[in-house]
Parts: sequence; C-alpha cells; structure tokens
Amino acid sequence: MGETHQSDAGVRTLAHFVNGKPLAGTSDRYGDVFNPAFGNVSARVPLATVAEVDAAVAAAQAAFPAWAETAPIKRARILFKFKDLLDQHHDALAELITREHGKVFSDAKGEVMRGIEVVEFACGIPNLLKTDFTDQIGGGIDNWNLRQPLGVVAGITPFNFPMMVPCWMFPIALACGNTFVLKPSERDPSASVRLAELLKEAGLPDGVFNVVHGDKVAVDALLAHPDVTALSFVGSTPIAEYIYTEGTKHGKRVQALGGAKNHLVVMPDADLDQAVDALIGAAYGSAGERCMAISVAVAVGHIADELVERLTPRVKALQIGSGMDGASEMGPLVTGVHRAKVQGYIEAGVAAGARLVVDGRGHEVEGHEDGFFLGGTLFDDVKTDMTIYKEEIFGPVLSVVRVPDFASAVDLINAHEFANGVSCYTSDGGVARAFSRQIKVGMVGINVPIPVPMAWHSFGGWKRSLFGDHHAYGEEGVRFCTRYKSIMQRWPDSIAKGAEFTMPVAK
Repeated sequence: MGETHQSDAGVRTLAHFVNGKPLAGTSDRYGDVFNPAFGNVSARVPLATVAEVDAAVAAAQAAFPAWAETAPIKRARILFKFKDLLDQHHDALAELITREHGKVFSDAKGEVMRGIEVVEFACGIPNLLKTDFTDQIGGGIDNWNLRQPLGVVAGITPFNFPMMVPCWMFPIALACGNTFVLKPSERDPSASVRLAELLKEAGLPDGVFNVVHGDKVAVDALLAHPDVTALSFVGSTPIAEYIYTEGTKHGKRVQALGGAKNHLVVMPDADLDQAVDALIGAAYGSAGERCMAISVAVAVGHIADELVERLTPRVKALQIGSGMDGASEMGPLVTGVHRAKVQGYIEAGVAAGARLVVDGRGHEVEGHEDGFFLGGTLFDDVKTDMTIYKEEIFGPVLSVVRVPDFASAVDLINAHEFANGVSCYTSDGGVARAFSRQIKVGMVGINVPIPVPMAWHSFGGWKRSLFGDHHAYGEEGVRFCTRYKSIMQRWPDSIAKGAEFTMPVAK
C-alpha cells in the first residue's frame, strides 16, 4: 500500500463536533497534527476554549432526558447500525490512524477491530441492564433494583489508540442511556471526528455524542463543569492521578487508567523460540507506544545469556518504515518531541551503566528522512534503581533484568509502582498457577505476551496504574456508567393499619 507526501498546501483544519455538526474553533489556538512517517504537518486541530467545552456539555445535557428515556433496545439498534458502518469503513479508519499515529496498517486494523468488539458488546445492553427482583420480602412488600444512567459522561483519551480507547468508553456509556463528550488526543484526532460522523449516520440523536479537541484548558473545563457527572481517562500516571483527584473533588465518578511497566518473565523451562517471538512483538509492536507493551524481560537463572543472544539479531533485523508500507513491522513514533524524549531515556540508561546491546538512535528510513523514526533498542544488565527500569518509556526500548529464581521474579514485579499487565512464559503448570495467584498486577498472561481482555471482560491495572474503583469496558463499564437504585413497593390493600416503628422484615 503506497503513501504520498502531503504538501503544506494540503494541511487540513479540523473542527470540533457538537450537537450533530462540525463546530469551528473560535480562538487562535491550534495544535499541529503530524504525519509521523514524513515529519510534516498534515492538519491543524483547534484547542478548545472553556466556552466551546461548555457548548459541548450543554448539548449533551440537553439531549440527555430524551436519550435516557429511549428504550435500551432502541439504543442498541442504533449501535447495531453503527457497528455495521464501522465494518464498512474498517480500512479507512485504520488508514486515518496510521497516517496520524504512525503504527503499521495491520496493527491499526487490529485496533479498529478491538473497538468494534466493544460496540458489539454494548449492543447487548437490554440484557446487561437486567436486574434482580425479590417477591414478598415481608408485609406485602416486593424489592427490586434498577441501573439508571448518570447523565453527561466525559472521556479523555490518549494518542496511542485513537479509536480503540474511545470505544472502551462511549459505546457502553451511550448504551446505558448517558450522553457523552469526548476529548481525544490532539496528536491524532481525526478518527474521533469520523466516529462522531458515523454515529450520526447510524441515527444517533444530535447532542448525544460530542467531540471537543484541546489541551489542559479543555481537560480542566470538563473536570470543573457541574453537568459532567462522570469522567473516564487513559494516559500517564501523573495525569491520571490529577484527573482522579480533581474529578472526585468536584463530586464526579472517575476511572483514570495510568501508566505501565509491563514485565515478561522467561523461566528456564520456557519455550525460548516462543518467548523471543513474544518479546519482539510485544516490545516493538506499535513502536512500544502501548500501555500493554512489554518493556522489561525478566530472565530467570541460566536462560538470560541465551535469551539476550537470541533477541539481539531479531531486534537488529526489525523492518522499520512507513506504517502504510506492507513490509514494515514497526513504524515511526508519534512526534519528534516524543522521539527526543525516548532518546533521552536511552542516554540515561547508558549513563546509569546498563549494557546497550542494540542502539536504535540515528535510525533513518530511505525516503522518510524527516520522519520520527527510532530503531529497536535493547538493554541488558538493567538494575531496579535505574530510570529506564522505574519509569514508563513508551517507546521501542526493551530492558533485560536478570534474577536468580522464580521467587525473585515475583518480588521484583510486585515491588514496582505500576501494575498494569504482566506475562510469564513457562512449561510448568505449577509455576503458572503460582504466578497468576501471587502476582500483584491487574492483567496476567501465561504464555500470552499482551493479555488485553476481550470486550465482555474488563481492562484495568492495580496500584498506580489505576485510580478509581472500576476497570474499563465489559460489565465493569456498565457498572461505571450507571447508578444502582433499590426500590421497595407495596400497595394500599396490603398495608397494615397503624404506624410501623420497625424496618420491613420477613415474617
């Protein structure tokens, strides 16, 4: 699949999407959207003012009463139509993602599919909202419960999955009867606008789904707005903690998914071919710009030398190029600023004394000399006090940490502040069972390198990888997007005469 360099004359100016139609930016604040394969600006995105955020929330608030009263099966029918449109536009959505994020086209198609799966799950909302009923708890009283929508829900999403992560949030929120305001990453915003257009085409009423682009001004406006009842976030841990603290301070329900430092343990009895394949794909896929990327290989015992020996030529042989080139295994990083940040981590690792086995700095791709490319990088002999071990790099950098035994591997991982995902490669069922039970991490893979749950389960980490009480999507998403209400009822002909001074009890 070919790709053409877009000239400066071809730079698009994007718009917000509010109350069913595009809304042009009203200030002179714009951000640049790059095509990272070429390093050129492909679009300008307006950075919302407080007034523009207010307009989006007002549209959502006005649309809420009618949408909340719409029967769940009718809401599901709109989502079925939306899902059909996503299927029809699968490749076009993936191309939008690749041209603004940089990930290879096949990976972008996989992202679109993961988003579609959540929409499919949300289509089952009539059954998901079914609750419990207890007949005759005593004194002619019946008791049942409801799950009712919250109101206006907001989502703040990261650059690394510009379609999938928004789809973790809004399909379930909409299916439950909420209205939604999405603040996507300003680095690759076009997919979100296209989703809004497709929702409208599917028959979603105006105002039910809105998109506002922006930076901290928009985020703070959503956090403070009294009509935003709940807020979902995915991003770095410092921002997740800020979102959670500020949102709850303003009385909102908040789920804020933060950073990660995902380990993959290679036991001495592991199938080493499988483990190396897993590490190459999970560490360098999407240029490491995944919250579930494996960034630490924990080599147990004697396996370490052979593991590094096998990884080295594979990292050097990575096919790096434009995401629209079918031969590419890894594309560029999202921006030049982010590439410089990742290069800074590599320099810090060298300065700290880690052994740089493969250095990805200075990598160039013919015909894409201005692109934001970085080669695969591999460190060995990484220690737990090094910055490259402690912090999330979010780039194509894999660190090998050596430990003597299984217990040391578990202790190492459990001591880390991040606890998003983890994996263990082993042929021993007893080790696998002990690992899955003892490890203090939210998502665990046994011989699975990236254990991202399917749509009917839920996604979320532990410790400083998640702030809040609910994981994302699945049944946890339904709980987050609804309020639980208990109802007790009886009718006049069953009411005993006289005042009752005790709570209802079974007799």
